[in-house]
Amino acid sequence: MDLIDGVSVRVLRQIHDERGYLMELMRSDWEEFENFGQVYMTSAYPGIVKAWHYHKEQTDNFICIFGMAKVVLYDPREGSPTKGMINEFFVGEKKPTLIKIPPLVYHGFKAVGHEKTVIVNVPTKLYDYENPDEHRVPYDSDDVDYDWDVKMG
Repeated sequence: MDLIDGVSVRVLRQIHDERGYLMELMRSDWEEFENFGQVYMTSAYPGIVKAWHYHKEQTDNFICIFGMAKVVLYDPREGSPTKGMINEFFVGEKKPTLIKIPPLVYHGFKAVGHEKTVIVNVPTKLYDYENPDEHRVPYDSDDVDYDWDVKMG
């Protein structure tokens, strides 16, 4: 798949033994790492869409650690070589993946399957409660040619 300019994807490695497994989510020596802001998690119940949002300065690093998620990115950036491109990823426990999402790229996710989805984010900036770098576009906006429904067939 061709990726939106500035997006990168890393398949994460699980190290299993008889006790369970360990999985590194982010390391400062990985090319995806830019800066540490904070770590937080967000969840969605089955079928729920949390989209669209973007940041003007912050880079997000999404990892689905529980359940499965459809993570979708859209590039609205003027002058970007990938303007108008959409990337769709199915990630989670069965496909552990780090998705690096650059500033100004719209992103969101939908919980797929029959259990909630939990996403951990390692953004490059702290959340500023007084002046948040959090901008929203409705999930069904005409500005984005994307349908969140299940594609049957």
